[in-house]
Amino acid sequence: MQVPTANPKKKPVLEFSRPLAIVGGGAVDHALLVELARLGVHMVGADGGGDVIAAAGLTPEAIIGDLDSIGSAEGWGPETRIVRIAEQITTDFEKCLYSTRAPITVALGMTGRRFDHTLSAISAVTAYARGRRIALVDESDLALALNGPFRFAAQPGERVSVYPLLPIDFSASRGLLYPLDGLHLEQGGRLGTSNAAAAEEVEIVPADDTPWLLILEKSHLRAILAAHG
Repeated sequence: MQVPTANPKKKPVLEFSRPLAIVGGGAVDHALLVELARLGVHMVGADGGGDVIAAAGLTPEAIIGDLDSIGSAEGWGPETRIVRIAEQITTDFEKCLYSTRAPITVALGMTGRRFDHTLSAISAVTAYARGRRIALVDESDLALALNGPFRFAAQPGERVSVYPLLPIDFSASRGLLYPLDGLHLEQGGRLGTSNAAAAEEVEIVPADDTPWLLILEKSHLRAILAAHG
């Protein structure tokens, strides 16, 4: 089997025209994976995440990583592309990010099981948020990385959290219980978590393209995928 090598400074190995799910080895809802597959979302395993996809009864289109966590790099059919990347500077999740391109990327199994893996995933999202739209998904929430204004439908009273990946200023907001107008947010300082929707539509406008996280209930995932599909 010929195994191509990806490089973060070169053109991505795999490009997708529809949403992409990158699956890690953490806790993943198999039913959600099946639903995403039915919606036409591409499936890529981050090393051992390939086994997670297979355990849900699905076939990954690719498995990317240093291949030290997957049960076996052999035995996959021709429909699964194996991309072995030997460098140890980045995590398997980041290897997947620089090896792919898609309108939106949903990352599952990257958070929850180990805190260091969660922090590494957030760091990778911060590094790539200016170039692509990424959503981290866990058992209850999705954290959508953004680098500009965003507007979405909401239920009044539902939780809306804004988390600064880097120090960031917000110009305006609409439809929030606690407006963000003119606020400066940063880790170790003021945050925008545990806010709430006050209207059926929420709009958040940062002052520049600094990346930030919008954290909502996982039920928003289908609408966000549809907007990028």
